[in-house]
Amino acid sequence: MKHLVEFRGFRAAFGKDGSKEVVHGIDFFIDEHETFALVGESGSGKTVSSQAILRLLDIRYSGEILFEGKNVMSMKAAELCTIRGRDVGMIFQEPMTSLNPLHSIEKQLAESLFLHQGLSKRAARTASLDWLSRVGLRDVEKRLAAYPHELSGGERQRVMIALALLNKPKLLIADEPTTALDVTIQAQILSLIKTLQKELGMAVLFITHDLGIVRRMADRVAVMKDGCIVETGACAQIFAAPKEDYTKRLVEADSYAESPRPDPSMPIIAEVKGVRVYFPIKKGFFRRVTGFVRAVDEVDFTLRRGQTLGIVGESGSGKTTLGRALLKLEKSSGVIRVNGVEIQNLNEDKIRPLRRSMQIIFQDPYGSLSPRMTVENIVGEGLLIGVKEERRSRVLAALREVGLDDEAFLSRYPHEFSGGQRQRIALARSLVLEPDILLLDEPTSSLDRSIQFQVVNLLRDLQRRRGLSYIFISHDLRIVRLLCHDILIMKAGKVVESGPSWEILQNPKEAYTRELLRTAFV
Repeated sequence: MKHLVEFRGFRAAFGKDGSKEVVHGIDFFIDEHETFALVGESGSGKTVSSQAILRLLDIRYSGEILFEGKNVMSMKAAELCTIRGRDVGMIFQEPMTSLNPLHSIEKQLAESLFLHQGLSKRAARTASLDWLSRVGLRDVEKRLAAYPHELSGGERQRVMIALALLNKPKLLIADEPTTALDVTIQAQILSLIKTLQKELGMAVLFITHDLGIVRRMADRVAVMKDGCIVETGACAQIFAAPKEDYTKRLVEADSYAESPRPDPSMPIIAEVKGVRVYFPIKKGFFRRVTGFVRAVDEVDFTLRRGQTLGIVGESGSGKTTLGRALLKLEKSSGVIRVNGVEIQNLNEDKIRPLRRSMQIIFQDPYGSLSPRMTVENIVGEGLLIGVKEERRSRVLAALREVGLDDEAFLSRYPHEFSGGQRQRIALARSLVLEPDILLLDEPTSSLDRSIQFQVVNLLRDLQRRRGLSYIFISHDLRIVRLLCHDILIMKAGKVVESGPSWEILQNPKEAYTRELLRTAFV
């Protein structure tokens, strides 16, 4: 039987001489119409293996990858161009670095349609609008004219999904396709992929750390560890009776405990009252203000020392904007107090000393790490004043706290790490300054479940030892349930429901909250 895709003794190695082998002779196949999931920890070789189907990385390969019986490894550039985007579509893990920042969304979608389908400009526009609607974007006419930086993380991810599906490929490679999406849109996207799979007879290679998605989507599963496949089998069999110890640990890490209970006796470290962030809408030649987008509208909350406030809601609901307003990274109105100090009217000179106590981890770790700086310089950037030896030891200590304990990492650059490793570097960069408040914007979004569990345990341990307060922005309610003492549910810039997390998760009062929970815990 001929398979759609077949890996035969595939190996991949980095370095000019190919000395650093990261994938060690793997074998697996994908049949037409089926969904095949590749799971494993960050750095296990999942993404390298999937991108090799299109030969996207300039590294050393050996072995064979057959697509419809033809060896991709021996194809010439012209043949590869025919396959890329037409026969094989790919949803990349980090949409901000995959979309061209200099081109509008319309131009990027139309380019693929011109190249592979020969559509006219008008037909390409119609098809682009249709696909943006199908992947759940609002105001698609406006989004079509937008540039990537004008969209939220979830919106950029949806554009990336539309770009991958435009030409109705035979194989869709989905590398963490729902990473930045809230749970309701995640359910819609997964349903869309399933529908299109049946309609087109499309096969799907799913790369994900979310075992809940694997349970729902996959027909067969391959588990990778350290560049090797340790177990392959039908999805139901892998979850019901895993054979290998490593697979057992992955499955066990997918179940979480109950929410921590808030302690009202702890002192308030941050207080927000009536905070608003309005973005002006400008039209005409003179760019007159004709209205406002109410990104955050009259929001109140308190954050206590040593506790975590979870902010949950759909993409574009105002979660990240609210967090940035608290740190004075976004202009806002209303009252914001940190450690009893009203910070709204402080100028830059007065706010600068407070920056050390308020740190942020951004949603896209690759976009927030300088590609020209080594890890040692990135993590130690905030420690530039001081003895160099002491700085190095503190950087090493911070990296060890987040599970990167190899001293060789210090001289490496961000592109040499996996998505999950880059997220941990971003966490170390914030922790090295020993802040009081840490704003975590989707900090575990690119991590596999077992590493998520380790990072959450690390955050809880740091919170107990240091008395840290977290503002945790996430669409993953499983993580929110484990880490957060209180929850703020947001929709369209407003707070829909708030209170202790255990209470809201067990007895939600609002219909919107109930829908979020239904899609999160299916």
